[in-house]
Amino acid sequence: MNGPLTPHDLGRSGEEFALDYLKRKGYRIIERGFRFARGEIDIIAGDADTLVVVEVKTRRGRRSGDPEDAVTERKRRQIRRIAQGYLLQRRLEDIKCRFDVLALTKDEARRFKVTHYIDAFE
Repeated sequence: MNGPLTPHDLGRSGEEFALDYLKRKGYRIIERGFRFARGEIDIIAGDADTLVVVEVKTRRGRRSGDPEDAVTERKRRQIRRIAQGYLLQRRLEDIKCRFDVLALTKDEARRFKVTHYIDAFE
């Protein structure tokens, strides 16, 4: 893509980058875009014996603040609720689960800088 990225395109490219990043780190990608109760989990992955719910936040530069700042308490409650729905639907109530945040910032050269917050919230 040569022109400016739309916010949707930026988000999609960030999620694609996040998938590759997680795979390189040894995570197993289980599902992406899981929808439940008017919300969505970006990526569900496995890390050893732990199910990892991953929220991906992507920004173009830092003018709008750091991407991780968008994972507010309200957003965390929503992610927890959707994760509970996922665990119930898949009958995985007893599995160890954690919540990670991948904060991506795209620079002028269109490269991503990633900050991975492991076990970012409960």
